[in-house]
Amino acid sequence: MKRYSAFAIAREAARYHTGWERAWRAPEPKKKYDVIIVGAGGHGLATAYYLGKNFGLTNVAILEKGWLGGGNTGRNTTIIRSNYLQDPSAAIYEKARSLYETMSQDLNYNVMFSPRGVIMLAQTHHEVRGYQRTGHANALQGVKTEFIGPEKVKELVPIIHLDGPRYPVMGGLWQARGGTARHDAVAWGYARACSDMGMDVIQKCEVTGIRRDGNKVVGVDTSKGAIDCDKLGVVVAGHSGHLADMAGFRLPIESVALQALVSEPIKPCMDVVVMANTVHGYMSQSDKGEMVIGGGTDGYNNFTQRGSFHHIEETVRALVETFPMISRLKMLRQWGGIVDVTGDRSPILSKTPVDGMFINCGWGTGGFKAIPGSGWAMAELMAKGRSPLTDEFGLDRFREGRFIDESVAAGVAH
Repeated sequence: MKRYSAFAIAREAARYHTGWERAWRAPEPKKKYDVIIVGAGGHGLATAYYLGKNFGLTNVAILEKGWLGGGNTGRNTTIIRSNYLQDPSAAIYEKARSLYETMSQDLNYNVMFSPRGVIMLAQTHHEVRGYQRTGHANALQGVKTEFIGPEKVKELVPIIHLDGPRYPVMGGLWQARGGTARHDAVAWGYARACSDMGMDVIQKCEVTGIRRDGNKVVGVDTSKGAIDCDKLGVVVAGHSGHLADMAGFRLPIESVALQALVSEPIKPCMDVVVMANTVHGYMSQSDKGEMVIGGGTDGYNNFTQRGSFHHIEETVRALVETFPMISRLKMLRQWGGIVDVTGDRSPILSKTPVDGMFINCGWGTGGFKAIPGSGWAMAELMAKGRSPLTDEFGLDRFREGRFIDESVAAGVAH
């Protein structure tokens, strides 16, 4: 596959852009693959990419029932951070953050990573103590964060109102190397790299059944026919329970909608990401000038991918207290995604009761920031049978009571 470069752009401009190749192939499925990954979102594509790059496994198919990146990968607010409290969480999120920094070069595809910094506001005394504790934990984990006072917050975010009517800003946990990236570009870059390695990215191919020989997975039934495999990875976010049912086991997760919205574009006014957990909202400004706004999950289980009026009311009302200027903005568009949430608010990267089948789910609202770290760890687990990054995130932790409680560090959604 031809490399993208400034010279390639100049060359194609001279011949009216007639020489560009497809970013990835659109093949028909083969009868059998060494590995099948179900779900062509960021996590699934990253898993396939690192299977090829790190372990030389390229006889791989990535199956997607819709279009590539059309699930949560294309429906999030693109925040990247690694300031988590528990050691296993910090390890995998920091691995992801570090991989984001070189992703554009690694994939030869501009994912528009912007290390603009992330502030998690402390607006109660309880939050102050909690974020100071997280800051100390991050120091021991080698994750660079610091607790800053309200004056520093105001310096970084001039449009913020420190003395809110209900919850004044008392400080914040600041991670300077956090930031954002272009969500679609992450999926497209991984898909292009996977296709270049000879993997098959197959869209509009819904998995309708999982075939077993005894307790060993042997393939899947799809809307494009039966496909055999030696190993199967399921990476389908809010639909994970549905795929697990096909294989004959249950998962300790629940699916809920997480909504977001963007405002009309305005001139640059905010160059960091701010998360306000107490009032329940977070906001950043996109490259196009839109204010990207999100809040908490819906209060009931559902599979909708649309927005709702109550979310606009609750989230915008909360953020207007902290950012009064946004009260004058108009909403441009709104959407939802189906997130899969575990009881301890930490993901599942694990073998399953079915031999040869692996599951990657339970990321809740933190999935996008983890994509490269999740893919790296899941690829190692599938190729070698274990990974240091996934050891603590197995399914057995729920049976044994080894919870990884991230209900605070996971942020506004919980």
